[in-house]
Amino acid sequence: MTLAGRAAGALLAACTACAAAAQATITDATGRAVAVSVKVERVYAAGPPASVFVLALAPRKLVSWTRALRPDEVPFLPDDVARLPELGRLTGRGSSANVEVLMAAKPDVIVDIGSTSLTYVSLATRVQETTGIPYLLFDGRLADSPRLLRELGRAIGAAAEGERLAAYVETSLASIAARIATIPQERRPRVFYARGANGLATAPRGSLQAEVFDLAGARNVAEPPPGFPGNLFNVSLEQVLLWQPDVIVTIDPAFARAVRARPEWQSVPAVKNNRIHVAPELPFGWIDAPPAVNRLLGLEWLVRILHPAAFPEPLGPRIEEFHRRFYHRAPTDAQVSALLATAGLPR
Repeated sequence: MTLAGRAAGALLAACTACAAAAQATITDATGRAVAVSVKVERVYAAGPPASVFVLALAPRKLVSWTRALRPDEVPFLPDDVARLPELGRLTGRGSSANVEVLMAAKPDVIVDIGSTSLTYVSLATRVQETTGIPYLLFDGRLADSPRLLRELGRAIGAAAEGERLAAYVETSLASIAARIATIPQERRPRVFYARGANGLATAPRGSLQAEVFDLAGARNVAEPPPGFPGNLFNVSLEQVLLWQPDVIVTIDPAFARAVRARPEWQSVPAVKNNRIHVAPELPFGWIDAPPAVNRLLGLEWLVRILHPAAFPEPLGPRIEEFHRRFYHRAPTDAQVSALLATAGLPR
């Protein structure tokens, strides 16, 4: 071989070694081993939960929103992040993104958080094979958020922030769990989660959408129908009357106002005793919209309305701290007061 040939071969080998060294293998929640660049700068969130987690870990690496933020959501986030474009979602109901849009965004990695069922594994594999873009899939349980924050943080080059946020969530969950453990089952309120304009869509025990109720020491009255694999289902008013919930939680202020005057609901203990609570939704829902780390605020709120004697601390300081850490913008006094007013708690 000529000197030039040997030099070219050495250069090729060196380049190959550099390329290999520039990648790390990440094993996601499905057991898939995915090669990801060690210098991730652009992350495409396949669905709303992933958007919130990437926002928390590395807001400037998020390339888009699955839907454009509403005007009332924008003031809660850093200006440049709030102005990111809407590129649609790859997963879940209302998926609207396509491969061309995805590739034009030039992400270094795609992240999805939520279900890890075969349907989502198949989608991740197919998209990765079609685009050549690494696709990571993680479980979205709030109880597993510390692990997820650490793993996702390492995957997108935000390991230090992932560790900080994971430690914060870990401490919060452990503190709440310790106090909930002291409350006897018979003193835990029976709760119905009312969704939709008529309040008759709900999330059953064990579902992702109802996880905060389980963690908050509530007895969710909604049992999953036999063989039901999903997160939301419709029930009849007759069924709610049979369940006799002590507390109703909703995300719809209009329903909360209307149900108090509806004769057919008056024999429900929660309505009779005016124990109807509206969960705030700015900039993201406190219960399940989306089911991401934003639900930690919902958990902090629920334990205070369900077990006030066990959780006497005001919620305002927790709201301020959470927004600073996870949304990277300190809320104003007016914003905190408005959230607490919706939540039905004093400042």
